[in-house]
Amino acid sequence: MRQFPLGELQNPHSNALEQAATEPIKLTSESQASYVIMSVENYEQLMNRVAQLEDSILAQQAQIAVANSQMVGSEIFTAELERLAALDD
Repeated sequence: MRQFPLGELQNPHSNALEQAATEPIKLTSESQASYVIMSVENYEQLMNRVAQLEDSILAQQAQIAVANSQMVGSEIFTAELERLAALDD
């Protein structure tokens, strides 16, 4: 990723924005990374990829939760509810 000083954007002869149209660029201020500029197309692709990865992680977590769950039968569940209700009496 190419980087440019932040002030470079004010230079009318700079090609920083042209470069950002093809690949993300890093802007620096006092030698520290401050901003990244990229095309809308690259940004949307990045956000779509992030969403896909988040969905994939959630799906994996759901599969693990189902695999590790211990469902009780309705008889056990009903008996436990009755036991708990009797404690209130």
